[in-house]
Amino acid sequence: MKKEKKDYLIFKLILGVVFGITIGLYCNESIIGVVQTIKYFLGQIIFFTVPLIILGFITPAITKMKSNASKMLGVMLVLAYISSIGAALFSMFFGYILIPKLHIISATESLKELPNMLFKMNIPPIFTVMSALVLSLFIGLAVIWTGSKNFENLLDEFNNIMLAIVHKIIIPILPFFIATTFATLAYEGGIIKQLPIFLKVIVIVLIGQFIWLTFLYTTAGIISRKNPLKLLKSYGPAYLTAVGTMSSAATLPIALDCAKKSKVLHEDITNFAIPLGSTIHLCGSVLTEVFFVMTVSQVLYGSLPAMGTMIIFIFLLGIFAIGAPGVPGGTVMASLGIIVSVLGFDESGTALMLTIFALQDSFGTACNVTGDGALALILNGIFEKDFKTK
Repeated sequence: MKKEKKDYLIFKLILGVVFGITIGLYCNESIIGVVQTIKYFLGQIIFFTVPLIILGFITPAITKMKSNASKMLGVMLVLAYISSIGAALFSMFFGYILIPKLHIISATESLKELPNMLFKMNIPPIFTVMSALVLSLFIGLAVIWTGSKNFENLLDEFNNIMLAIVHKIIIPILPFFIATTFATLAYEGGIIKQLPIFLKVIVIVLIGQFIWLTFLYTTAGIISRKNPLKLLKSYGPAYLTAVGTMSSAATLPIALDCAKKSKVLHEDITNFAIPLGSTIHLCGSVLTEVFFVMTVSQVLYGSLPAMGTMIIFIFLLGIFAIGAPGVPGGTVMASLGIIVSVLGFDESGTALMLTIFALQDSFGTACNVTGDGALALILNGIFEKDFKTK
């Protein structure tokens, strides 16, 4: 019965998207106010659990790695940075080729204003995503250093508790959260009015994201000596969840479930790499941001940034991406400083950048999440000899 529910998850997610758009297009102001309230409440529940999930999965995974923990953390950080930088350089290369050939309209229509929510029930997380990540690393390493068996067993129990919360609470409410998200987008008019303006650019970026994912999974297959399609084909629900929630953090429970279901990754690698990747690996968002800043520069300022300037921007962006929180718009919001200081964008440029980035944010997030699986598979190949074969 449990397997049957998992198999129907992707159908529920698609149904949530369709149902949400339908409601948003035809509902009145009163109904969308109720929808907004439900969306906010469900989002509060999901984001409350995210730091706990990170703590519950990364920490026990580290304790099981023993002496390999520090080495594996360093490798994962390097892989995430290389992937983001590689995606950005790939995007820049094709940006210089394709953008001058496009004719993009810069004017955007204003969105319909959303009504006020009926009420707000705030459920703030106990700590932030980054705090959870650092705490997980510190506790996991400290348990290894002190050899605390009792605390290690406690962490294993906490992992089982969080796994139960994911399956009994988070996964069942995700389709409803996705439906309410798309309902508000459709009501605003973002899907209908704004998307056609930059449709060509968005399509190019989506193709670029799929090409980069193909490269990542091909590389992962070579290094791990395993068929990457066995992992990739299990990521459908995670991809759709990311499209619907626009957040790597909110997608984390589904991504963990998909990675575990593939049976390709060692369980400890999955518990370590997938939550960590959701926080530090943003290849899809970086690829998108580079192409979009070049597009905005062409539209507003009449020329593309100099290549030297773009390279400086890219290497700084890779650092900012690692520290960007796994929330909607995390990458572009974290990098606004270098968009202004390195590229010289004014208020109009940053506003337009934020607008068009928001149009595809869900797909960039989906690329990030799916790419995490490839990095986990690479990590699995590098450290497989250090784990007992099942």
